[in-house]
Amino acid sequence: MTNQQNLVETIKAQFRQGATQLQVFNLLSDQKWHCRECEGKNVGSTQYAGGGGIQGLQRGTRSRPGLVIETQKNFCPTCQQIRLGDCWTGEIKSANSASNIPASLVQRILQAYSYTDVIEQRQREKHELVIDHRFPMERWGKSEAPHLTSMSETEIRKKFQLLKKDASGNHNLLKSRSCERCIKTGKRGTPFGIKFWYKSGENWPSQHQRGDEAEEGCIGCRSVEC
Repeated sequence: MTNQQNLVETIKAQFRQGATQLQVFNLLSDQKWHCRECEGKNVGSTQYAGGGGIQGLQRGTRSRPGLVIETQKNFCPTCQQIRLGDCWTGEIKSANSASNIPASLVQRILQAYSYTDVIEQRQREKHELVIDHRFPMERWGKSEAPHLTSMSETEIRKKFQLLKKDASGNHNLLKSRSCERCIKTGKRGTPFGIKFWYKSGENWPSQHQRGDEAEEGCIGCRSVEC
């Protein structure tokens, strides 16, 4: 068995059986380009491209490294269309994962914002809200330290915000796409097509792309500070 085959088997062993991420990795493990529309939908999960699939594989966990996955549009011979697809390069990277938020801290975050989503400013039920990190995970460069339940309200407001997630829309996904665009192009995202920044302009303003220092580049961007 080659080193690459050993790596594939080692990674597979770190998933629970039946997990969506395992299904997605099984698809990408051949290191070929796979059309999201034709092949991704066969996984049978709405999270194929999100935290339960591609993004989750890229970020890794505290026990599993992240994967280097390239995403681009190519011609798909199956559907005969130019489609977005993904290819694992066969490389791994340091994990870039979020810590679980303790239940008591979840309650304090919801109360700090009076159960109100930051974009529509509408008070919602708990199940219609997502606790979102203001600073996008894709720019962290490392896994997140455990959260302290004693976190002050000032720290809560600096670190988290509430976004809606209901049948009419997922603003967490909207923000993620905006931040991904910024990372890929160096141009700040424009949720809802609105070009507005209260500090700096459209171009990513920091010399740092990832890590704690990169957080300064998000200051003034409405994708992060809604």
